[in-house]
Amino acid sequence: VILLCFRRYLLTALTSCLFWNTFGLSAAMDSKPNILLFLADDLGIGDIGCYGNNTIRTPNIDRLAREGVKLTQHIAAAPLCTPSRAAFLTGRYPIRSGMASSNRYRALQWNAGSGGLPANETTFARLLQQQGYTTGLIGKWHQGVNCESFNDHCHHPLNHGFDYFYGMPFTLLNNCQENKPPELDVALQAKLWVYNQIITLAVLTLTAGKLTGLISIRWKIIACFTLVGGLFFISWYSSYGFVQYWNCILMRNHDVTEQPMRLERTASLMLKEAVSFIKRNRHGPFLLFVSFLHVHTPLFTAAKFLGKSRHGLYGDNVEEMDWMVGKILDSLDKEGLKNHTFTYFASDHGGHLEAQDGSAQLGGWNGIYKGGKGMGGWEGGIRVPGVFRWPGVLPSGTVIDEPTSLMDIYPTVVHLAGGILPQDRVIDGRNLVPLLRGRAQKSEHKFLFHYCGSYLHAVRWYQKDSGAIWKAHYVTPVFHPPGAGACYGKGICPCFGEGVTHHDPPLLFDLSRDPSEAKPLTADTEPLFHTVIRKIGRAVEEHRRTLTPVPEQLSLYNAVWKPWLQPCCGTFPFCWCDKEGDSTQV
Repeated sequence: VILLCFRRYLLTALTSCLFWNTFGLSAAMDSKPNILLFLADDLGIGDIGCYGNNTIRTPNIDRLAREGVKLTQHIAAAPLCTPSRAAFLTGRYPIRSGMASSNRYRALQWNAGSGGLPANETTFARLLQQQGYTTGLIGKWHQGVNCESFNDHCHHPLNHGFDYFYGMPFTLLNNCQENKPPELDVALQAKLWVYNQIITLAVLTLTAGKLTGLISIRWKIIACFTLVGGLFFISWYSSYGFVQYWNCILMRNHDVTEQPMRLERTASLMLKEAVSFIKRNRHGPFLLFVSFLHVHTPLFTAAKFLGKSRHGLYGDNVEEMDWMVGKILDSLDKEGLKNHTFTYFASDHGGHLEAQDGSAQLGGWNGIYKGGKGMGGWEGGIRVPGVFRWPGVLPSGTVIDEPTSLMDIYPTVVHLAGGILPQDRVIDGRNLVPLLRGRAQKSEHKFLFHYCGSYLHAVRWYQKDSGAIWKAHYVTPVFHPPGAGACYGKGICPCFGEGVTHHDPPLLFDLSRDPSEAKPLTADTEPLFHTVIRKIGRAVEEHRRTLTPVPEQLSLYNAVWKPWLQPCCGTFPFCWCDKEGDSTQV
């Protein structure tokens, strides 16, 4: 009798445990989770511990990987900030939204430019907003501000589905920090300065010749030359001479709060805002997109992290960012939200190899992968970290080697929120939930197209039956100096012109066997060479048939500085303010 009672008790207990575990998982999946997205700026895949770095300390990002899922083949849709983030926000290749450039301006150059993410693009924030989410963006935007006037805010985050914005409408630059060499359009500025010197020299020569009687010329002509020279100088120096005031600003919603921003407290302000957003919206559901200014140059780092890493200023900056991740995760724990929050960490593209100060490396490390930021095809420019955590729903300590894209975040979070994807446009991303939960074993991606600006540089084909991951390079950058692995003489590799090499037939690699893209295959070394090239070629043709002409947001006209579009916290051109005081305590 005692044995029978014990068996009944044990059976009841096991059934109850199974019921409550199933019920808990079902409840977690049925309810709308909070969504926390971390996106680093210019971080290399080889810069963090869970991807093999054992010299830069990133315990908080590593904890996310231990407690969740790590992707090893997570691919950015572009190797540069503006187009990559446009694809991330919309789930679409940037060429579809006009955020891919056919000129040398491949990212937005000014807060007062007229280009940006078009109002007819639907971001994941907009769709989550429609599902009852409170949506917030803290940090970098770099998708434009205004179109026709200084306050139309057509490209602003609040016009793209975010209820709250605090951060930089632009991106960090060396220009944002005193005593740093300028970074914005350095080559053009040098040319303009030379032209200005030529005009000045010509005016002085004519004046001297007139005074000495060696040149017969009317004073009115000299005056006209002087006027033209003065107008030329003002036309470019009024923009490039004040980059710190025009681009290095902080905004809260539509209001400019710091102009120029004070870098020594920016990280503390961002952290404070992120923690405050979580606390205000702890009853959820919320979407919080933490778009780090780290680890873009000039790498301004708080004093307590300086000199602490083994990789100089860059390593210090990475470790400060990881600390910020930890503080934000701690705020989730404090509010009891850890198990009800879908968390994601990634970088917008690969590390910037050409970022150097003398012998000091100021850019990231892309591990075993060739190339880096700005290179449309090589893996180092587009393969990035991808880490997910949702305790109780996603398995912990899982590694997935399937091809995925930053564009996949769009359909993934829309699915989690119970939303419906737009039916009037092509969505290139794929819902990752089945893959992340282990319900699917293969990626839904068959082909991924790798653009450099609006130029197709490479294509990846995932041959699922064999496991091969073929990659064909139609265009590659010319490294400088030869064999250096980057374009050190140019600051960043170009997408077209004399700085690239066209390949016919294309360079072919099988990334499943050669992830470093070290040895291109040929018809002699690979029996399937011609078959693979033909298959990829047909995929390119089909892909191009899905593209429709749209206005180019990064055209030369949209790229130039327009004073009437300049965000200003005073009366233009007297734009300076500090509304933050010393409120940096978290």
